[in-house]
Amino acid sequence: MARAQFQKGQKVWVECVGAWAQIEKVQPVWAKGFDEPVRVTYDVGLGREFQAAELLLPAQDDADGDLGGWRLLRARNKWQSADDVPHHPVPGTYPVVVTDKADWGGWRVPGAEYDRDPDRIEFQARLLVAAPRLLALAERLVDAVAENPDDAPPETLALGREARDILKSVKEVLAPAPDASPPAGKVQS
Repeated sequence: MARAQFQKGQKVWVECVGAWAQIEKVQPVWAKGFDEPVRVTYDVGLGREFQAAELLLPAQDDADGDLGGWRLLRARNKWQSADDVPHHPVPGTYPVVVTDKADWGGWRVPGAEYDRDPDRIEFQARLLVAAPRLLALAERLVDAVAENPDDAPPETLALGREARDILKSVKEVLAPAPDASPPAGKVQS
C-alpha cells in the first residue's frame, strides 16, 4: 500500500533532473481489490511522472550551531621558500581558515592554486572568516524587517527579502520525504 508523501503545490527537488519543481498533481495508482492505492506518482511538469524516492524536500540544516571563532591562520609553505615567491602577499605562507576550536578543520587551498592567484585566495580566506558575522548580520536584518514591515522603507524591505532568500539557501538542505506508511494492519481513509 502507498500513501502520498507530497502534496499539490509543494516545492521539491527533482534529483535526477537537478532542478526545483512544484507538485502539480498527485496521481494514485489503484488496483482492484485494494482499499488504498498501490503506488503514488507525482506530476511536477517535467514531462513524466516521478516517484517519491526521486524527490527531495528542503529541510532545515541543524549543523549551523556555533559559527563564532572562525579565524585566519598562516601556514608555512613547505614547497616554496619566501625567496621563491616574492609576489605572494605574505611570502612563504598561505592562508588557512580554521573553523574549529582546536585549530584544525576548515578550509585550505592547494599550493598550486594559491600560487596561480594568491591575491584572490587571500580575499576568499578573509571572506570565509567574515562569513559567520555576515550570516548573523543577515539574520538580524531579516528579524528587524519582520518586526515592523509597515514602517520599513522600501529599500530596507527589499534588502530584508534578499537576506531571507540568501539565509534560506544557506540553511535549507535536501531531505527525503518522511515515511508516511500506516502502521501494519491499519487502513487509512
